[in-house]
Amino acid sequence: MARLRDPQTGCPWDLQQDFASLAPYTVEEAYEVVDAIRREDLRSLRDELGDLLLQVVFHSRVAEEKGAFNFDDVASGIAGKMLRRHPHVFGSAAERQRGAVEGSWEHIKATERREVDQEASTLDGVARSLPALMRAQKLGKRAARAGFDWPDAAGPAAKIAEELAELQEALAGGSEADAAEELGDLLFAAASLARHLGADAEEVLASANRKFERRFRLMEEQFRERGAEMADLDIDTLEKEWQAVKSR
Repeated sequence: MARLRDPQTGCPWDLQQDFASLAPYTVEEAYEVVDAIRREDLRSLRDELGDLLLQVVFHSRVAEEKGAFNFDDVASGIAGKMLRRHPHVFGSAAERQRGAVEGSWEHIKATERREVDQEASTLDGVARSLPALMRAQKLGKRAARAGFDWPDAAGPAAKIAEELAELQEALAGGSEADAAEELGDLLFAAASLARHLGADAEEVLASANRKFERRFRLMEEQFRERGAEMADLDIDTLEKEWQAVKSR
């Protein structure tokens, strides 16, 4: 990477990059890693992890050129963090004897944040660039640490019913802005329910996406075999076929 970034002999494209221009590629490579995992394609996973590692190397090189930090700093930083946050493995004899304590990881993280900023919020550190559904679940998890949470899944389930009623009221009132706001509240409540069920909201939705895509493609195939165009059919016919596909 140092050679690619050499001002005299480097690659013109690599020389043009900075943190901001690299950010979309970093996100894309992370998603491709996840995709390989979901497909259980270990060869692709190896390749995608390499692409993601390249992003770490690239960002580290840009930072080194600015005199901020280098790749070794990144590696030693995460190694130090793992040591601090696993006292039951790397700590004193007494800490190792005590073993893992539930919630200690999050407690240590919170302590580290307060050492940097005495007025740090419980919600600090939840990246704004995360997918909205994932961020909703993380925000709820953070708030729960401060005691702001339902005792069980019945709470968010009731909240979903409440938000759905408010959405229907907004729709009846004809205000698209109000309906959109209530829809957001409904989705946030759904993320809270996922957390209480021990499910990953992002993965649950991804699974639903795959299921919808599988069924829709099959429905398209059925109509093609009959020489019919979906766009020419009424919703009742489409719904009937959809239910038939589901039953199969």
